[in-house]
Amino acid sequence: MQTSFKALTLSYKQAPIAVREAVSLNEIGCRNLLDKIKEFTLAQEVLVLSTCNRTEVYYAASEDYSQEIIKLIAMEKGFISTSDVKPYFLHIDQPEAAVQHLFQVALGLESQVVGDMQIMNQVKNAYQWAADAGLSGPYLHRLLHTIFFTNKRVVNETAFKDGAASVSYATVELVEELTRHLENPRVLMLGVGEIGANVADNFQKSTIQNLTIANRTHHKAVELAKQCNARAIYWEKVWEEMRQADVVISSVPGDCFFISAEQVAQMGEKAPAFFLDLSMPRSVDGNLNELANTAVYNIDNIKNRATEALEKRLAAIPAAKAIIADEMANFQTWTREMQMSPALQQFKNRLEEIRQREVARFVKQLGDGEKELVETITKNILNKIVKMPALELKAACQRGESEAMLEGLSALFRLEQEPQLA
Repeated sequence: MQTSFKALTLSYKQAPIAVREAVSLNEIGCRNLLDKIKEFTLAQEVLVLSTCNRTEVYYAASEDYSQEIIKLIAMEKGFISTSDVKPYFLHIDQPEAAVQHLFQVALGLESQVVGDMQIMNQVKNAYQWAADAGLSGPYLHRLLHTIFFTNKRVVNETAFKDGAASVSYATVELVEELTRHLENPRVLMLGVGEIGANVADNFQKSTIQNLTIANRTHHKAVELAKQCNARAIYWEKVWEEMRQADVVISSVPGDCFFISAEQVAQMGEKAPAFFLDLSMPRSVDGNLNELANTAVYNIDNIKNRATEALEKRLAAIPAAKAIIADEMANFQTWTREMQMSPALQQFKNRLEEIRQREVARFVKQLGDGEKELVETITKNILNKIVKMPALELKAACQRGESEAMLEGLSALFRLEQEPQLA
């Protein structure tokens, strides 16, 4: 059972937005990186997670592949030198610490908006991509399903996920604050990916009702607009519609679409007053802030405005962490049990060899019915003999004392030696 689990992480906690967008990966990028890691390293189980706030690689291997993985990320992103991004990566080489980090990331404890709902779906997608690449083995499979179960417990047993404290909701609250002096403000939403769809959905609970949605795939914009009581336009009309808008919200990656300061300057007085950039890479030129009567807010600027919900979540952090600790302990027990399985199987095989050898000495003169009876009786005896050490080893795993017992079992029955038949 693989226990050399590690994590390579770069997040908003230690990296500015420019560095994060330099290494951010979309779905294709994540899948490509999985293939590259599979080809160029000996890592056996790998998970690649990339969001607007973090790019992380979790992997199981006896060696440290952090430098190789950083180079592979650079290769995928199309830059040669890693010197500008390497200092921002943190490598966690202790398995338990790496596991704990993934727990906390997946459940939203490490999110900019504490308890963020979106991260769990992003982890599930990353897990699916790992499985598709053949890089999700028994360890990662058990770990991720333990995390999913832990999330359900946190949702059901605490207030950690209560309320609307999320980046998408914070975006809507910011728009409400920025436009409070305007009558029927016009909002243009660009992109209907996960975060764009969540923002549009949250506008249904807002006093702002004049929402227009645009997406390169038009039918997706139409479907979302129907769900959110909004208006959909063709992508070709984006720039024309932008001249009518008070606020532009973009969740389209900057390598697909970009709003430059020069383009907005040409709009003159018809330019929108506010741009909210939820994209990674950024799709709105930061120099727009230098234009008169224009302001840009990126993902780092958007803070959660749902104070009451946030306070409840912060108060629930100790309860959430207690559940995580409980389920992590269960997972570590399972890991130790899996490490014991080969030794138990060797032990059973050794006893089976002895049983077969001894039975063979005495059944030659027995009839078929008698042979079958002896076979059944001796197998039952063997299973009962094996059951007690198995139960004791399981109990030792739960106490964290399995290694000493395993050493004693191995010494008594020479489990590391090849069996020698008489």
